[in-house]
Amino acid sequence: MIKILPVLFALSLSSAAMANTHWNKVEAEARGQTVYFNAWGGGENINAYIDWAAKQAKQKYGVTVKHVKVTDAADVVKRIKTEVEAGRIADGSVDFLWVNGENFKALKQGKLLYGPWAESLPNWSYVDLKKPVQVDFSEPTDGLEMPWGTAQLTFIANQVTVKNPPRSAQALLAFAKANVGQVSYPKPPDFHGTTFIKQLLLELNPDTKILQQPVNSESMTKATASLWAYLDQLHPALWRKGNSFPKSAADMNRMLADGELKLSLTFNPNEAANLIATQQLPKTAYSFGFSKGTIGNVHFLAIPSNAKSKAGAQVFANFLLSPEAQAKKADLKIWGDPSVLAIDKIPAQYRQSMQMTAPGALAEKVPTLAEPHSSWVAAIEAEWLKRYGAK
Repeated sequence: MIKILPVLFALSLSSAAMANTHWNKVEAEARGQTVYFNAWGGGENINAYIDWAAKQAKQKYGVTVKHVKVTDAADVVKRIKTEVEAGRIADGSVDFLWVNGENFKALKQGKLLYGPWAESLPNWSYVDLKKPVQVDFSEPTDGLEMPWGTAQLTFIANQVTVKNPPRSAQALLAFAKANVGQVSYPKPPDFHGTTFIKQLLLELNPDTKILQQPVNSESMTKATASLWAYLDQLHPALWRKGNSFPKSAADMNRMLADGELKLSLTFNPNEAANLIATQQLPKTAYSFGFSKGTIGNVHFLAIPSNAKSKAGAQVFANFLLSPEAQAKKADLKIWGDPSVLAIDKIPAQYRQSMQMTAPGALAEKVPTLAEPHSSWVAAIEAEWLKRYGAK
């Protein structure tokens, strides 16, 4: 044993040296590259944060980052797939993208992702491995995407008009019937609208294990019967009697601020605090969750297989995963997006931003529910549109 320890120590040093050499090469290759970062552009605070990060990447690493603002990541996935099928296997139009579960799975299954790369980043050492950072909608990430932030479905109300918010799906139904025309949700396949439907599916289905498996016609029929029965009761009590829906959660926030709706929703537990700080919601706005929990997950960043600037994308990703960038992102005055880093791994100077709270933010402990398997998303969106989309 005494002879083995020096050998293991030497191997460890050699491995670290090889990693440093590899990363030095990546940084050298990245300098001068332009990274086209395709990311949702619907949030002013998020756009401002990406703009700040892009400036940092330019100053620190000589990498130019251009934010390509998109409304639906599925459109980006289609573009990557079309390019590769047309023979454009290099020099693609997308270098880096903000992706969610079903789109990640589509890219992975189509072998349209570069990597593995994420767990080789120098700043991976700060990641909190107790969080679900290596699985996305029940699909192993296998190092093909990098965790960027955490999220949880959160409801928003105004203390002036809603003193006792609904704490379950059934309570929400009763609340909607008691406040006809003042409750709604974004129309699927809007991300927040689909997430709301998945939340109902989890709560109304006694067999949640079936939702962690790939969907088939039998499980779809069995698991969603109670969901459709619930929505058939809910819709007549909704805003515009369920014949029309808000386009997005941002629209719902504006309608909440105007008093047109009594509830809104978000996938960021800190968003209400941010909206109060920017005077988009009244100071009396507050966040809450369902008693048995709400859907939560990690959101990720990926590099397409045909990306032109793979090295530049990795260098920008590593910066976004740094304690500096994650602390900035978690700051409620900037974005308020919860970090994926372990608080005990990062330097003390960055911990305050990551533990910050403010009026309006989710202050209560709400259990986190795991996302259904990614295959359920397309299935329930298609059935929802078939039943209610034509109205």
